[in-house]
Amino acid sequence: MTNGNIVNNTVITIRNLSKQFGSNQVLKGFNLELFENECLVVMGKSGSGKSVMLKCLIGLERFDEGLINIMGRNMEKLSDEDLHFIRSEVGFLFQGSALYDSMTVRENLEFPMRRHQSRFKGKKNTLELVYEALDSVGLRNAIDLMPAELSGGMKRRIALARTLILQPKIILYDEPTTGLDPITSKEIVMLIKSVQEKYQTSSIIITHDVDCARHISDRMILLIDGKNYMEGTFNELDHSPDPRVMAFFKS
Repeated sequence: MTNGNIVNNTVITIRNLSKQFGSNQVLKGFNLELFENECLVVMGKSGSGKSVMLKCLIGLERFDEGLINIMGRNMEKLSDEDLHFIRSEVGFLFQGSALYDSMTVRENLEFPMRRHQSRFKGKKNTLELVYEALDSVGLRNAIDLMPAELSGGMKRRIALARTLILQPKIILYDEPTTGLDPITSKEIVMLIKSVQEKYQTSSIIITHDVDCARHISDRMILLIDGKNYMEGTFNELDHSPDPRVMAFFKS
């Protein structure tokens, strides 16, 4: 491990994960381990199965074969109660932010709190928690805005605030810098690093953005042809003599 704060306690294990859509087999025995307080980047070309893997992780897609274990719970054998627990402990930042267009920023942040009311009994009132989450992403003054009034970067920040409001132990990021200009992309990367340090989360970041991976990863997995093609630190992969890895990093 490259980060001295990481301890070798596994919070997510994926073994031999396979997923097929019709005749297209997207994942072909993919493996992954995520450790406490680690930022793990999974890179691959568009359509390589990165986002499908994330959706399998939280039950949005059913996988064909393999094992997914999250914080000691087997995702294939979860009760509805266990699945509800997992979805409260695992935050998901969708690629398109997925804000509700008809709700204000405040209402978007309050929505997951209503679904997980038991987590907030005896804690601060709803508005205080909303402001805390907005402060974490630097957008307190956006509380009454509608999503249509937000820039792409602001939407990504609000989506992250909505994820943080449940104070999850794990955050999954699906292409957090896609569609953003270089300056905004760098701001989002720095924000993710800040969140990682403040909340001590374990994170999986799906991306094909090499600069994002360079600045944020403790460890990386390169996904090619539905499998783990190579694993290591950014520097190890960046200096690999393997032609397929070199082509990916130098492109």
